[in-house]
Amino acid sequence: MSATDFAGERSLRVPIVDDGDELRFCSTCAFGAVCLADGYDKAALKDLHCLVEHVGPFRNGEYVFRSRDRFDAIYAVRGGAVKTCLVDEEGREQVLGFHLPGEMIGLNAIHPAHYPCDAIALDSTWLCRFSFPALAMLAARMPAVQQHLFRLLSADIGKASMLAGDTSASERVSAFLVNIAGRFANRGFSPTRLRLSMSRGDLGNYLRLAPETISRVLRKLQDEGFIRVAERDIELLKPVELRRLARCILHE
Repeated sequence: MSATDFAGERSLRVPIVDDGDELRFCSTCAFGAVCLADGYDKAALKDLHCLVEHVGPFRNGEYVFRSRDRFDAIYAVRGGAVKTCLVDEEGREQVLGFHLPGEMIGLNAIHPAHYPCDAIALDSTWLCRFSFPALAMLAARMPAVQQHLFRLLSADIGKASMLAGDTSASERVSAFLVNIAGRFANRGFSPTRLRLSMSRGDLGNYLRLAPETISRVLRKLQDEGFIRVAERDIELLKPVELRRLARCILHE
């Protein structure tokens, strides 16, 4: 399948901005589940929705925030993708993660009261900005908001353990593909066809592998019939087998 073949179905995978309404968040919103909570009247849900400020677009390479900026908001990706990273004193970058539609960035800034990393758009990216002081006040009187915020914090902590341990390059790349496909699927996009917004260099940095190793593993997985690759478009041809290959990382 060529890149052109993939492009014809890209609308199935690339997030479509949905502004929602006064009682319903965007379809990809990280707080969307709260809109369905029982026990809250329309005024309460409207208060939650009014906290949202739509910002963007951020172009590829633009900063959403920088390390050491004062923390005053958390962000949810509406469309596009964001990478978080650190740059050491020698100018070396360490990629911490990639954030897709419906996912939050800035949660790790709550304790230090400043952003501990950079957040950079990987594509044309739109975000929802939540003032954290206002969100915290609302959470104090809306338990569903507070509980959902705790779940988001827990999920954010869990992501950090994905690359722990001594695993092979094939296992790491397979686990990444299965993980990111599942994250897209959770937001209603194709579970087997995805477009990687990150470069091979960024992906290798995140997985602690050389870019050449990433390309070699992708070719190997394609030769073995697990995936089909067309530049940054990837189709999972055997998702069950790919998941089995990555089971020691995915803990399945």
